[in-house]
Amino acid sequence: MGFKENLKSEITFHDMRVKELADKTGINKRTLDHYLTENGSEPTAVNAVLIAKALGVSVEYLVTGKDSSIPTSIKTEVIDLIREINHLSEKDFQFTKEMVERLRLPIKG
Repeated sequence: MGFKENLKSEITFHDMRVKELADKTGINKRTLDHYLTENGSEPTAVNAVLIAKALGVSVEYLVTGKDSSIPTSIKTEVIDLIREINHLSEKDFQFTKEMVERLRLPIKG
């Protein structure tokens, strides 16, 4: 997938509207809409960085769909799970952390 598809995917993942992304990045909504159209252009490096920061991903991920800073030995499902956990409320995050810690405890008996 290319930038357009990855950007669409991230906007959907964050349950975000293009207007919200425009507000977070300071990039005009029309410009963002243009990146998302079939014949749209690629963003400037500056805009790509602003978009990536607002979405919590790397520019590399937006462009290629991959992030070389993540070891290839980590399963895609684990990476997806981490991304989901990263967007939980603090309360839900603490609950999830506790559940994982409990799963790691040896079973007594």
